[in-house]
Amino acid sequence: MIQRRFSRRTLLLSAAAAAGCRRPPKATPFSGYCLVANQESRSIAIIDLSNFRRMSPIRLDAAPSLVLAHPSNHKGYALAPAAGVVYEIDAATFSTSRHARGADEAVSMKLDPAGNSLWLLARRPAALIQIPLDSLRPGRRIRLAAPPDDFDLSAEGRAAVISREARSVTLVSLERGTVERTVAVSVEPTSVCFQFDGKQVIAANGPDRSVTIFGVSLGKAIVRLPLPFEPRRFCFTPDGGQLFFTGTGMDAVAIVYPYQTEVAETILAGRTPDAMATATSQAGSYLLVANPTTNTVTVINIDDRRLVSVVEVGQGPREILITPDNQYALVLNERSGDLAVIRLYSLDNPQRTHRYKSAALFTLVPVGAKPVSAAVVQL
Repeated sequence: MIQRRFSRRTLLLSAAAAAGCRRPPKATPFSGYCLVANQESRSIAIIDLSNFRRMSPIRLDAAPSLVLAHPSNHKGYALAPAAGVVYEIDAATFSTSRHARGADEAVSMKLDPAGNSLWLLARRPAALIQIPLDSLRPGRRIRLAAPPDDFDLSAEGRAAVISREARSVTLVSLERGTVERTVAVSVEPTSVCFQFDGKQVIAANGPDRSVTIFGVSLGKAIVRLPLPFEPRRFCFTPDGGQLFFTGTGMDAVAIVYPYQTEVAETILAGRTPDAMATATSQAGSYLLVANPTTNTVTVINIDDRRLVSVVEVGQGPREILITPDNQYALVLNERSGDLAVIRLYSLDNPQRTHRYKSAALFTLVPVGAKPVSAAVVQL
């Protein structure tokens, strides 16, 4: 019998090759539902995320534009802005359990960090309106001096509201129900968010191609950061240390360090980058960027800014959500009316030979006419 002798290098190479040929781990079922607001069909689609099957839709009497999920129960909340109505969606019974009319016309809504109330941003009349979840009836109203366009809530119990017409950023104390101060800005603000610690407010100025950072305690602007495009959409990393912007005028993502109040760099991110989401899986940490004109999602490694993959999805990707178990990215396609599902583990391959690769979709689920917003309810 002939005995073959193998060197240490040969054994290591064989082990590496075997590792590269291993199949990715089998996906585990996620116990929850994806709620999708369909504007044209005036309905809420429900997708069972354990098997990616569409359930019977919930019909509404007004067109929804936004849907939110409660973080600790099986309820969701849909907003019909033209009617000023909030619907409570019970994902366990596939029905609307309650509804409330908070204003003649609404702009947006958010769930407070404690998960006890919804805050409705109303245009007519201009106000912030609290809707406690135990009663789902409009409660406190905090009047605003100008028609609002966007807002954000902080864990410290404040709201930041912007008005394009008044060119202002207003800080509101939700606990006291009063306006703390209003800061005038030189250009129209287009979106607003709080820094994770609540100490600073970050306002995107589209026409001015800049981002302004305001100190909450100072009540004034700290710094204005110029950008190479008009910022429209933003997304934080999970720790809040990096803030990504997309907008009109450049096929790129601008990366801002909010705590250092500086623009780190600008990187290419496919054609007309729009909505974004960040995700962390066994394979890495990613920034996923929707490209509506090419019907793709561009995936970038957050750590080294490397282009990882380009994924073909449905027509007109509008929103990207990540399931709480970090297994799937859910891409809402407005024009084709479906939900594209990307398995996060499939995005990166350590044995790749090309600069990047195209990743295949896990599945595609039809949801309805003109889906505009989605949320994941965990059971």
